[in-house]
Amino acid sequence: MNVRYPAGMGLSKQLSVRDRKLVQIVDSALSDAAERSGSWLKCRPGCTQCCIGPFPINQLDAARLRQGLSELEFRDPERAQRVRERARDAVETLSPEFPGDAVTGVLDETEEAAERFDAFANDEPCPALDPESGTCDLYAARPMTCRVFGPPVRSEGGLGVCELCFEGATAEEIAACQLRVDVEKLEGPLVKAIERADGHRANTIVAFCLR
Repeated sequence: MNVRYPAGMGLSKQLSVRDRKLVQIVDSALSDAAERSGSWLKCRPGCTQCCIGPFPINQLDAARLRQGLSELEFRDPERAQRVRERARDAVETLSPEFPGDAVTGVLDETEEAAERFDAFANDEPCPALDPESGTCDLYAARPMTCRVFGPPVRSEGGLGVCELCFEGATAEEIAACQLRVDVEKLEGPLVKAIERADGHRANTIVAFCLR
């Protein structure tokens, strides 16, 4: 029998506590960066450009999302059901060209698969996005990629920033607003811990995680 990885993994109580601390640290750093960014930052409810097109999420992101969906089911079952329906519809749409195992939802890690992913479903909205309100139904449980999007973020490729933000800003002004936290360094030990608990490593996307 095939085991669907994205639907099977959860957060233990200890990992859940550590993840909440991680989220608090990142959210605090994001708030500070947003304050320094001021009017350069255009992020607001209804701005959904960053919600279109899939991106890889790790096991920690996936577990947090499923936990968030479970909590939403308790508070608002109809809203949670709409998220699940959008996720199932997305999986049906994405499966034929999915650069990985469409049964398990696990992404391939080859260079060829990475190239395919770059051009994969760039117009597909995230299942967690409410198309009517333009807001995220799982905002409190969103992946780290979503959580740090907006202010400038330092990576191997340099200083990345949303193309809708910082229009007309100089390189120095952008650098002064960058996120002052190493998310990968903080997140890494928790990802490894959940990988050890689950017994394997694999990335997926939001649609397969929430179906």
